[in-house]
Amino acid sequence: MDKNNNYRKNNSHNGDKRYNNRKFESKKPDRRDKREEINESDDYPVEMIVGRNPVIEALKAEKPIDTIYIDKEATGSISVIVQLAKERGAVIKQVSHEKLTAMSRMTNHQGVVAMGACAKYVEISDILELAKSRGEDPFIIICDEINDPHNLGAIIRTAECSGAHGIIIPKRRSASLSGTVYKTSAGAASWLPVARVPNIAAAIDELKENGVWIYGTDAKGEEYDKANLTGPIGLVIGSEGEGMGRLVSEKCDFMLSLPLKGKVNSLNASVAAGIFMYEVLRQRSQK
Repeated sequence: MDKNNNYRKNNSHNGDKRYNNRKFESKKPDRRDKREEINESDDYPVEMIVGRNPVIEALKAEKPIDTIYIDKEATGSISVIVQLAKERGAVIKQVSHEKLTAMSRMTNHQGVVAMGACAKYVEISDILELAKSRGEDPFIIICDEINDPHNLGAIIRTAECSGAHGIIIPKRRSASLSGTVYKTSAGAASWLPVARVPNIAAAIDELKENGVWIYGTDAKGEEYDKANLTGPIGLVIGSEGEGMGRLVSEKCDFMLSLPLKGKVNSLNASVAAGIFMYEVLRQRSQK
């Protein structure tokens, strides 16, 4: 057994039978690799955060916010936002409801829009280090081309609530940390680290080198509640329409499935992700 194999075995649970099923490097090309190119200009996107709770959470997490636009007739929790903004040194501008609607292109902006860098993406190593600092096995969600920002926001929200240490998304053909994602995540995107990588398959290899087991999601997989979901886990959630890419699928150590009893043969990506994530939490809680 080579050095890398020994490293991965030593970083997994001793005697874990899953090790024998580990799938390593695939030599087959994937047609999607050429699409996943690095776009450095996307590393620090300047976006807007829309809605009261997302803005409050962003301020609490000390995210870089330049200006906060507030409906001049708004009341209630707006006072909390104003106080936090003053403490963080953000500029506050009072504008009309119509102005906020035009800025955000939303009618349900709740009277507040914050402008600034929505996120500074992290490295995979940062997510692994976070798990280590908490004394926990890594629990990482890998989103393979989740295009709908509402789905990505919902996945981030559930991941943060279920104890995941971070999310990995591709730089191409994927929703990014936009204002819509922040709003849908109800502020969870301010707390959960997100790594944006040029190639998901290569990211999986990096996780494997650090002793993480990769679980894909597919209708032909083992029923999710019968699988061993303890230990270091990377959970892959496929795209809304096509599921996981072929190369990503081949790199998974195990496949998980959900029972479907109705006439519809699939679940929404964020709904399915939530079920899988909470099964991981359930098993970890009982361990």
